[in-house]
Amino acid sequence: MFGQTQGTHQQTAPVCPDPVTFSLFFLMKLLITADIHGNLSTWLTIQALVEHSDALVVAGDLFDTRYGSFCHPDFNPEAIRQDVKTAAKPMYYVYGNCDEPAFFPGQTHTLTFCANGRSLFVHHGFPRVPVPSDTDIVIQGHTHVWSLEKTDTQIHMNPGSITRPKKGPATYGIFDETSVSIRSLDTGLPLMTVNL
Repeated sequence: MFGQTQGTHQQTAPVCPDPVTFSLFFLMKLLITADIHGNLSTWLTIQALVEHSDALVVAGDLFDTRYGSFCHPDFNPEAIRQDVKTAAKPMYYVYGNCDEPAFFPGQTHTLTFCANGRSLFVHHGFPRVPVPSDTDIVIQGHTHVWSLEKTDTQIHMNPGSITRPKKGPATYGIFDETSVSIRSLDTGLPLMTVNL
């Protein structure tokens, strides 16, 4: 369930089984997002999208109880928190700079876990944190600008934002056993894909 966040809060990447062995048993499709900022309409959109995935990754600023606009009609972090506590799918979530830890205790600012035989490191992006060198995929949010880049040893992803995208359309990320991609919310089509 969403309330039972998976993974570990450590600074070294986990040792994952090789992708071939791992995929025989644990293929996963992850929906990746960030910077929801307590927006209930965005959260409901994400819930509809996650129906076609195995788990949800949120790279911070889910609730925005630090700076959120409590007078805005769509700002409802309490409704989102209740959904998170009762949802049926796994969720990998880290605090963002706008999240008050006391509102949803038990999380932290970094998270490492394995999926599809790859090690993933999730953080919000602000403040900056060291990334374990043996991480395969680094996921961060904060900028509201989507990006996807492959270096010699790592893939770096920022899924952008559905709530308040900057410099482009509303976006989210998908990670499955064959690729990592950024998708347009409007079309569901990939804007960019990195094959594994």
